[in-house]
Amino acid sequence: MSDAQPINISILDKDYKVACPPGEQSALLESAKFLDSKMREVRDSGNIIGSERIAVITALNMANDLLKSVNVDKAIGQELPPRLKDLESKISRVLEQAKQLEI
Repeated sequence: MSDAQPINISILDKDYKVACPPGEQSALLESAKFLDSKMREVRDSGNIIGSERIAVITALNMANDLLKSVNVDKAIGQELPPRLKDLESKISRVLEQAKQLEI
């Protein structure tokens, strides 16, 4: 048996009842608000007509943004070790110079 509770959300002035696990209500409402905002942006651009098409274009835009974010995170993760090694090397040199000045 599921503990999910029905939550009412509104997207593009249409109301939907969505099952939501306990403790996730605020996240669902925030997600619905974000989706509504993005769909309004697409609709207000004037290029897309129809709720279904607006939803699909919005989903594609959001998926693209997510994939870009993941790829950026991967790229940063790959760059980070050499950058950290370079930083460690610089710090070591400065500490060594400071140590020599103390002598």
